[in-house]
Amino acid sequence: MLTTALVGAVALAGCSSNKQAATSTSGATTTTSTTNVSTTLPPPATTTTVPGCTGANYTLSLLGTEGAAGTNEVTFGLRNTSSATCPLFGYPGIQLLGAGGADIATNEVEGGSDSFTDFARANVSLASGATAYFNIGYSDVVSGTESSCPTTTQVQVIPPDTTTELKVSGQLTVCNGGTVDVSPVFAADSPETETTAPPNP
Repeated sequence: MLTTALVGAVALAGCSSNKQAATSTSGATTTTSTTNVSTTLPPPATTTTVPGCTGANYTLSLLGTEGAAGTNEVTFGLRNTSSATCPLFGYPGIQLLGAGGADIATNEVEGGSDSFTDFARANVSLASGATAYFNIGYSDVVSGTESSCPTTTQVQVIPPDTTTELKVSGQLTVCNGGTVDVSPVFAADSPETETTAPPNP
């Protein structure tokens, strides 16, 4: 009885340890096996932010003014104070400010009709310490229902693609409901530098 039980146990153990499936056709035996394949996905892409190149990394200055026949031009500079080379493209935002920093009604016209503001936008690659420029134009002639025109104490500028408000002192008497023509920013080595107003003494 004990011998019979051992033989049965060995037979069962042999069946349970078989990891392959075999089939027989016309006396031939075919063995199949399953292979597990693991796929490793690439890591997600990351975005690198260049240090600097925010509105806080620019300083604003009023560089030159010129006026004739009621049309006035002002040239401003945006200097890159960061250690990075920063891209600039498009138009800055303009807000006229009066006494105590109060807003003066401002109607910004991108491009406008002045020869020194009406030109195409271009990419500016502004190196560390370099300055980009833009011009504004306005009328100081009373017209329409205006009895007088407000005079600014400051001009507030938001550089393109930023939200930082920069301010510079300047007394500009702007008529026509605060209408200001604004040029896109341009580089120091671009042809548009020929449109800048003469430097202030």
